[in-house]
Amino acid sequence: MAELLRRLTDTWREIASLSWPIAVQQLLNTLMRSVDVVVTGVFSPAAVAAIGLADLYAQIPFRIGRALGTGAIAISSQDTASGAIESRDQAVTQAMLIGVLVGLPIVLVGVTVTDVLIEVLGADRDVVRMAAQYLSILFVVAPLRIVAIVGARALQGTGDTRTPMIVNGLANALNIVATVGLGLGLWGLPRLGIVGVGAATAISRGFEALSIVGLFVSDRIDLSLVRPTNPVVTRQLFTVGLPNFAEGMSTSLASFPFNAILLVFGTEVNAAYHVGRRIYQQLAGPLYRSYSVAASILVGKSLGSGEPVEARFVGGAVSALSVLTVGLVGVSLVAAAGPLSAVFTDDPETLRYAVAFTRISGVSMLFFGLFFPLAGALQGAGDTRTPFYARFTGTMVFMLGASYLVGIRLGYGLPGIYAGIVLTYAWWALVACVGFLWGDWAEGATRMMDARR
Repeated sequence: MAELLRRLTDTWREIASLSWPIAVQQLLNTLMRSVDVVVTGVFSPAAVAAIGLADLYAQIPFRIGRALGTGAIAISSQDTASGAIESRDQAVTQAMLIGVLVGLPIVLVGVTVTDVLIEVLGADRDVVRMAAQYLSILFVVAPLRIVAIVGARALQGTGDTRTPMIVNGLANALNIVATVGLGLGLWGLPRLGIVGVGAATAISRGFEALSIVGLFVSDRIDLSLVRPTNPVVTRQLFTVGLPNFAEGMSTSLASFPFNAILLVFGTEVNAAYHVGRRIYQQLAGPLYRSYSVAASILVGKSLGSGEPVEARFVGGAVSALSVLTVGLVGVSLVAAAGPLSAVFTDDPETLRYAVAFTRISGVSMLFFGLFFPLAGALQGAGDTRTPFYARFTGTMVFMLGASYLVGIRLGYGLPGIYAGIVLTYAWWALVACVGFLWGDWAEGATRMMDARR
């Protein structure tokens, strides 16, 4: 027992060393988005709803970047540990190039039909106008967003979590300052409202992407851009990335009908949901996302070193630490839901519903604390299908199916929606546990590494 505790403590120290820069990076990311919501909340509840609806579509380039980045971090961590540097650099270069190519059609959509995309959600005319303006700006910089995500996750795969933190931190600081200045018209800047909030995001994304690319073409990091020549790496990027993209998009796409369900109860309920979502992402997101990335890195390194038993131990250790810490944040969300919600809105009706959504999020944090590190561990091995199955089935059956059936068809109203949300995240955690404990992900990672050699 003493040996097990020592081993667990040593692993937790390594997790902390890797994850704290990621947590800071995620904290700044969510802080930036929270500032966006706070600034738009000064305008009106309709402006908050507009940001929330536009973000449903703005997740598409983010999901693409995360999918390609998941492939990059899996191969980067495995090949760094095994010394296959050429294969690693091939994967990173190809992931970034694919990201640019996929991002170009999104730019075209951004300058043509964003108003149509918002209209189909059934929002009010004023919400459609503001959301379309904001979304157009974000879509124009989509390729830059994708490149920045891929580059940062590739660096994290090598064990360097501090460099992405510094670059992302500077970009988010720029974003926050520009959002306040351009959104509210402070410091001699024009008051552009929601357009200013979008412009601030575009400026920061451009800075972040250029900084990441600059690092890759310099000699300051242990990664290089190379001429892409290895089709096996290309195939594995798609093999790992496509299920991860489908996983993220299953949640994002389900958000459209789910927001339509919420809009049945009014704009204030929809705005309150986005406030509650922003609160838990701000306070708990940095933790569970950092644990997910740390699990990917450590599991990938263990597998790259030929130690599958260690990989399983590390995945379990990260999950245990995540449940303890993220669970504590969940308790805090339940206890302080009122004051936290009041930071984002002073509209009485919106505030009342936001408190309820925040408490539901707090209850769900136990399941978040379990799902995300286990999903990260599986992704570090290249198994992105199990997390996809978890999120797709849970989201379709509970987030949409149960919420609609119980909340609307059976007439239970918002309590039915709350139950659907909690059941969704519980199912995610259950499926991830089954996949981690009994899946063949370690053997699959070995087969992929052999194919790259």
